[in-house]
Amino acid sequence: MATSTPPAFANTPISSSRGYNLRQNPSIPRFYTIRSFSQASNSRAAAKSSASDPSPVFRRVESFAPATVANLGPGFDFLGCAVEGIGDIVTVSVDPSNPPSTLSISSISGDQRASFSKLSRNPKFNCAGIAGAAVMRMLGVRSVGISLRLHKGLPLGSGLGSSAASAAAAAVAVNVLFGGLLSQDQLVLAGLESEKKVSGYHADNVAPSLMGGFVLVRSYYPLELIRLEFPSHRELFFVLVSPEFEAPTKKMRAALPELVKREEHVANSSQAAALVAAVLQGDARILGSAMSSDGIVEPKRAPLIPGMLEVKKAAVKAGAFGCTISGAGPTVVAVVDDEEKGREVGKLMVDAFMVGGSLKASAVVARLDRVGARVISSI
Repeated sequence: MATSTPPAFANTPISSSRGYNLRQNPSIPRFYTIRSFSQASNSRAAAKSSASDPSPVFRRVESFAPATVANLGPGFDFLGCAVEGIGDIVTVSVDPSNPPSTLSISSISGDQRASFSKLSRNPKFNCAGIAGAAVMRMLGVRSVGISLRLHKGLPLGSGLGSSAASAAAAAVAVNVLFGGLLSQDQLVLAGLESEKKVSGYHADNVAPSLMGGFVLVRSYYPLELIRLEFPSHRELFFVLVSPEFEAPTKKMRAALPELVKREEHVANSSQAAALVAAVLQGDARILGSAMSSDGIVEPKRAPLIPGMLEVKKAAVKAGAFGCTISGAGPTVVAVVDDEEKGREVGKLMVDAFMVGGSLKASAVVARLDRVGARVISSI
């Protein structure tokens, strides 16, 4: 299998035409803004793409998209980050047996049968299929049909952005198959079509899975994303402890309050601001403390995850800077700045899940994924 450096796709550094570096001084933390196209410019881009009906530049493209930690405590629905080492793989191929402009799913596999046995091969009801088909429409593909293979490295309903990883990997693979014509923000929009059907219109998983690093969703209408740069010389590790327990996102979202008190809003806003500042300054200690301080979402979701409170106490007692629910759960995430310390914290969190919730659990210590979804092979 030959490898190749693909054309511009989801990982490509943001150009000045798509966003801007707010400060050029290297001593000041950097962050970038990506804005979605306006409706008019989207229409023009779609018309241009449709007129060209791009031909595939590869026969097959394989891509990987990482797991994500959304919310990070007080950043509900507007802040998330990507983590290294675990994620989903999508392979897309030109398929002459498929009708032009269509996408089919030829196979779904996974590291564990439970991670894929419930998934549909109907592309209209599969996250990878929905996102891949959305990219084909954006490109205006009319003359070629493609098939897609999905390998799930992430369990379903884990709180690690499983659906978003599938969508991100598919969006990148299909885009690169046809020459990488779409921009990063368009790929996020394609991924959001998938998220909307599965768990609601929120970008705090799919955006960091595509873009890497920390991503702040400044606005949904129109979509505006800010990528936050955690300093490369600072260490940051996430201790991800996943119990053998499924917490469907829709169920966990249904537990949230419709209204919050003013003092709760002020407190959470303050902690969210501290979280963003800590990311830009590379301060893992403040990042963990702010992450642990959600007073709105976590108190409603924690009772739905057996042992969650005991696990959080164990993590902090063991030396973690902070601990909270990853996404909608049930995975619990703690933050440290030393990998060996992370392993110690993870072991005690696993024990706490058994003692406090009678649940078996596994722990992974992962670095921040600064790259996001990427092509791993093409031919």
